[in-house]
Amino acid sequence: HNNLELNTLKTVEMTVDFRRKPPALPPLTIKNSTVAAVDSFKFLGTNISQDLKWDIHIDSIVKKAQQRLYFLRQLKKFNLPQALMTQFYSAVIDSVLKSDIRRLQRSVRTAERIIGVHLPNLQDLYISRVKKQAGNIIQDPSHSGHNL
Repeated sequence: HNNLELNTLKTVEMTVDFRRKPPALPPLTIKNSTVAAVDSFKFLGTNISQDLKWDIHIDSIVKKAQQRLYFLRQLKKFNLPQALMTQFYSAVIDSVLKSDIRRLQRSVRTAERIIGVHLPNLQDLYISRVKKQAGNIIQDPSHSGHNL
């Protein structure tokens, strides 16, 4: 017994259930206090949603980047040299984007160790998918981007 108490005001409940019609669950109660039921929550910097998709997490990263882009626009208004604005981008915006890429890439490396084979890194996977999509567009005369 470590004498830790659960703070029900900071505790949330999220149910992950992929059935078409999940049953209605009674509210969770701890020490006569009802725990809030949520569709998503943030855990160790990662937004986790009820459907276990990445949309909410990616949206939060994009929002962070957009907020920082505001400051980059302000620097441009003051006619700062491109080199300084590039430094600002690398330090403040790029770091937000790359931090999650590194975290995601760790999952790929873990999968490699589990499977015992080399898997493509996320950058290579992205490039191959873009090339495949471009090839499909080139081959499809009815595609709106075919003549670009």
